[in-house]
Parts: sequence; C-alpha cells; structure tokens
Amino acid sequence: MPLWQIFHPPSTFTTPASKQALAADLTSIYTSAGLPAFYVVVHFIPVPGADTFVGGRPRSEDAGARPFVRFVADHIAVHVTPKNGDDDDVESVQKTTRVLDRVHAAIRPHVREQDCDWEVHIDETPRGLWAINGLVPPPFGSDAEKRWAELNRPVEWEEEQPE
Repeated sequence: MPLWQIFHPPSTFTTPASKQALAADLTSIYTSAGLPAFYVVVHFIPVPGADTFVGGRPRSEDAGARPFVRFVADHIAVHVTPKNGDDDDVESVQKTTRVLDRVHAAIRPHVREQDCDWEVHIDETPRGLWAINGLVPPPFGSDAEKRWAELNRPVEWEEEQPE
C-alpha cells in the first residue's frame, strides 16, 4: 500500500475537486504498474502556518511566505530501494529516479497552480508488516494480486504453488 500524507496549509486543497484530482493522479502512478487502486490511501492534513516551521522559522502565509506543502509517502506493496542498502548501484539509482520523476509529474501541476513550495519523501515499510482486512496481500504481479486489482478489494487467496 502506498500511504500518502499531505501536510498543507488550510488555504490549499480547499475543495473536494482539488483533493480528488491530486489523489487520482497519485493513484495512477501505482495502477499503471498493476497495483490495485484500493492499495493507495491519501490523507489531506491541514496544518496552520503557525504550526509549520522550516529551518527553525515559522512558515506562515500571514508573514508573506508562499504556502509550503509536505508530501510523505510510505511504500509497502513494492519497494524500489536495493535490499542490500547499496544506494550507489546504477540500476537502483535509475529505478528510484524513475519513481521520483513520476511522483513529481503527478504532484507538480497541483502545487504550481496554488504557487506552493513543496517537499516529498518516500519511506519503505517491510511488506511482512502489512495486512488488509486481516489478509496478507498476495505477491506483487501474482494472479491473486491481479484478481484484487480487478475486484478493487481484498479477497481470500491461496499461495500459488510452482509446478
């Protein structure tokens, strides 16, 4: 599951339509890779300017600052960083760059239209610490996961046995 938390000033993402549009663009990142749409959860969390500090200073529109939006994503279903921790591996660097490029492409129009400064980071939670409705999700790309995507909900499944 990608879990997105969007910390934003109350003056941004003020309409259901603006939230829906951003959530749809974020969801498309994952559905285009074959993940079920219901894996993607997006929370919009308004934070008053007096409660946001950047570089130790308040980041308030009242003080003339541009709105600041912080995007935090937690990837669980699929990881892009290397398991061995080798961030210098060329293939891993290319993979993470592609992911960030897709994330920026999804976010950029929504923050630009509101003249925001923004920052994004992505954490990766071990897949073994994840369940939906008490079900451990099927492996990425498996027939069972494709069924979940087709139904757009979790259902009981059995481990696929090699022949």
